[in-house]
Amino acid sequence: MQSNQLNTQNFGKKFFIMKKLLLSTLMASALTLGVNAQDDYNKWSIEVNGGFNKAMTPLTPGFYSPTLNIGHADLGVRYMFNEKFGTKLDFGFGSFNEASSSTSPSFSTNYWRANLQGVANLGRIMNFESFTRRLNLLGHFGAGVGAVNPQENVNAGVNDMVYNFIGGFTAQVKLSERVALNADITRLMNGRQTTAFDGASDITPTVNGFYGPSAQWWTGTLGLSFYLGSKSTHADWYVAADKYATKEELANQIGEIKDMLKDSDGDGVPDYLDKEPNTPAGARVDSHGRTLDSDGDGIPDHLDKCPFAPGPASNDGCPVEEVKEVDYFKKAINEGYVNVYFAFDSAKPLGYSASSVSYVANFLKKNPSVNLEVKGYADELGPEDYNLKLSERRAKAVYDQLVAAGIDASRISYKGYGEDTSVDKKSADARQLARRTSFEVK
Repeated sequence: MQSNQLNTQNFGKKFFIMKKLLLSTLMASALTLGVNAQDDYNKWSIEVNGGFNKAMTPLTPGFYSPTLNIGHADLGVRYMFNEKFGTKLDFGFGSFNEASSSTSPSFSTNYWRANLQGVANLGRIMNFESFTRRLNLLGHFGAGVGAVNPQENVNAGVNDMVYNFIGGFTAQVKLSERVALNADITRLMNGRQTTAFDGASDITPTVNGFYGPSAQWWTGTLGLSFYLGSKSTHADWYVAADKYATKEELANQIGEIKDMLKDSDGDGVPDYLDKEPNTPAGARVDSHGRTLDSDGDGIPDHLDKCPFAPGPASNDGCPVEEVKEVDYFKKAINEGYVNVYFAFDSAKPLGYSASSVSYVANFLKKNPSVNLEVKGYADELGPEDYNLKLSERRAKAVYDQLVAAGIDASRISYKGYGEDTSVDKKSADARQLARRTSFEVK
């Protein structure tokens, strides 16, 4: 026992020196980084936590620790190199006790630990900002030194110096730009521990004479992070896309957008997309501003009395022979000639698409036995799950217009199909074709 205490004392001195070196290195690095940092977010935080601990192993046979023992606290200083990765130095302390609801003999063991850890901002790495700006998740892992000090039983008074490995996860709730609520779960493994957590027995070293990292324990805490610095937000919550433009930049961008949105011929397609900038008033056009001839008979739709049934000009574009309008309508629908188009990230139909909705409504009124599905699509820009919801909103918007036009809702269904991957993602013109709703006659 005396030999163990002597070895522990020598080991403790070495760990004390290592601890001072770790602290000095961290502080020097942090000061250097702090001076050179020119980022748009704060990097420093102070963390205060308290809660439960659980001694797992080793425990002397017959000794038991409670599942949740209130008796742990820790204090840390964290520095983020960027919005995704950082480091922290923290100090934890507390005590282990016997489970009161069992027949375990009494024990009380104090402990402390000091750790240097790497931190990963998992919320930013996994793009939590796409669905929440108030919840976050941090991961941390590192190593350090500590001591286990039994207060009772045969090893009472022993100051058992150990090294440890530590890792865990911290869930965060943003309370303000300066404070966040933390809920942490951490697992630790002690190495060179020579006494059981209850102090009632010694740990036998491995065959080669070393005490490996075999002592295991857990902590679960609640606490607060206090953010320091002059910036408006901390790296935990910073999203690069949120950087605001200056007033001058914003004014220039608005001016450029106004120029781009000019529509000289009033067909609902801005000049920068319009391939036919002088279409006649009232003409139906596609997403490129070109006059539509849906049935390909050489007569533009706005002059064609039967725009989906080919016919000669002498008959105003209508077929000479009697035809069933429903057959041509199905052909036009199922082959994608009738669509409603939308602007980027919008569920409001563009003006030039109004005639498509009107035509569909008139057809359904004339053919009461026909049912219809409205099918929404989006381009490939943005997250896939967001585009699926956007495509459904677009389909719903057209569905609502048809119902408002007097069509029984039981005859219409709608569904969002998400991204149309058949178009060229790099082409702005192609992406405009993907922002649409189509129809399918049932």
